[in-house]
Amino acid sequence: MSALAELYQKIAACQDCAELAGTRARTVPGVGAERAQIVFIGEAPGFHEDQQGLPFVGQAGQFLDHLLSSIGLSRSDVYICNVIKCRPPGNRDPLPTEINNCQKWLDTQLELISPKMIVTLGRYSLAKFFPGEAISKIHGKERRINNAVYYPMYHPAAALHQQSLRQTIEADMLKIPSILARTEEVKEEESKPQQLSMF
Repeated sequence: MSALAELYQKIAACQDCAELAGTRARTVPGVGAERAQIVFIGEAPGFHEDQQGLPFVGQAGQFLDHLLSSIGLSRSDVYICNVIKCRPPGNRDPLPTEINNCQKWLDTQLELISPKMIVTLGRYSLAKFFPGEAISKIHGKERRINNAVYYPMYHPAAALHQQSLRQTIEADMLKIPSILARTEEVKEEESKPQQLSMF
């Protein structure tokens, strides 16, 4: 069994948030390539995700699939998960304690996958990596932290509620391949042995 599969079993048994553990149909740990270069992190599972145990399977998920295909990728090429792994009742916002309780699972996922790029989708995902920042100001602008690039985007669901955001989200997605290519170049430069001067 892979390390991620073992982690999924632990998440499925989690009782840290009594309300969420008592009302969920399934935990929704994540899906995709175990050594993905890109991880997309959403906010919390909704109704359909809770039923199927998979992230982004509703309308927002269909839009995410469309966005991925626009840059020549599919779900099997990337990794997709959420900040919290259980659906909040009635699709309410996740509580700070729930986000804190779930943080260990997300941190472990990122450690195991070790992606080159982390794409935050929506404000709760944004708040984890860009505390105090506004998505309207920093979407589509990458930041390099340690060995990864962090890239904030609007949540795909935002385009369903506000049609004007659809083009913005599509444009931000189209930047991802070139950002990833630049990350590769930086890594190559860093791994080259330094030439020692003879003088």
